[in-house]
Amino acid sequence: MSHSHDHPSAPPPPPTPVDSGSQALAEALRSSFAIVRVVMVALVALFLCSGFFSVGLQEKAIILRFGQPVGEGGRELLGPGLHWSYPYPIDEVVKVPITEIQTIQSTVGWYATTPEQELAGTEPPPGGSLNPAVDGYVLTADGNIAHSRATLRYRIEDPIRYVFDFVSASNAVQNALNNALLHAATRFTVDQILTSDRTRFQEAVARRFTQLAQAHGLGVVVDQCSVDSRAPRQLKQAFDNVITQGQNRSKLLNQARSDENQTTNRAASTATAIVNGAVAARTRYLEDLSAEAERFNGLLPKYRSNPDLYVQMRLAETMGRVLTNVADKIYLPQRADGRARELRLLLNREPQKPKTENPAP
Repeated sequence: MSHSHDHPSAPPPPPTPVDSGSQALAEALRSSFAIVRVVMVALVALFLCSGFFSVGLQEKAIILRFGQPVGEGGRELLGPGLHWSYPYPIDEVVKVPITEIQTIQSTVGWYATTPEQELAGTEPPPGGSLNPAVDGYVLTADGNIAHSRATLRYRIEDPIRYVFDFVSASNAVQNALNNALLHAATRFTVDQILTSDRTRFQEAVARRFTQLAQAHGLGVVVDQCSVDSRAPRQLKQAFDNVITQGQNRSKLLNQARSDENQTTNRAASTATAIVNGAVAARTRYLEDLSAEAERFNGLLPKYRSNPDLYVQMRLAETMGRVLTNVADKIYLPQRADGRARELRLLLNREPQKPKTENPAP
């Protein structure tokens, strides 16, 4: 016979008391986590807000996402206004001044100088001879050398090509300008570059640059191209003498042309006057002949009616007009038998004056 004894269950152990330090630490951690969350949210918001950017009126913008443009078919170009992109390093915004005029200068063909000297308007001493290691120059068509520097003003016409097809588009533009300057110089003589054909030389440089820009797809268009050319500084005096002689030659030629024009103008005026006088004389002569012919035609019937009488009348009229101032008139009419009449005139010398006797002394 077994006996069982029921024992009551043991009560749970009392909770471990928490000290005040641990409790303060827990509350501090909870507060810190809350602050960190707020800061993280603020940082995320600030990060996203930093993606806003504006594009100016004379600009286009391109968003690069991990190095590739966002959008295609022309939509990658963003116009003026406010835009948003993921901040760097996710996205990168490239702004291109499409209407702003860009200016660049050639780096070949000019003698060595510094920006400070350029601003001050001074030049380094020329030295005894040109040093090709530091002094640039261009070779002309007639085998001479000259200093030339081209200044190009251009606009970006195709931003996509300008930004993505070249590591440095501005360097590519400058290289094309250098090529154009050297290439054009070989088509002109030194006199043409320095004096007579400066404008045409500039046009040749701009034309060559445009050809290169189109061939290489630089995406730019020329606004203005100017070229400054000078003779080698070591030979400046000789070139100045040549220019002076050329100016004198031009002055003499212009004076000769002026004299030629004056002479030809006077000759033309004289010739015109002579021709006009001849035409007027011809007109008067023809009018006189026409009047005489009409008068003759008017007298002809009278002559035909009685030729002898008409001849006598006309002869008397003519003799009267001819001998108007003659004191004594002797008129011998023609004999009836047609023979000539004989006229005998007795002409005496002037009578001599009687001699007078000289009175006695």
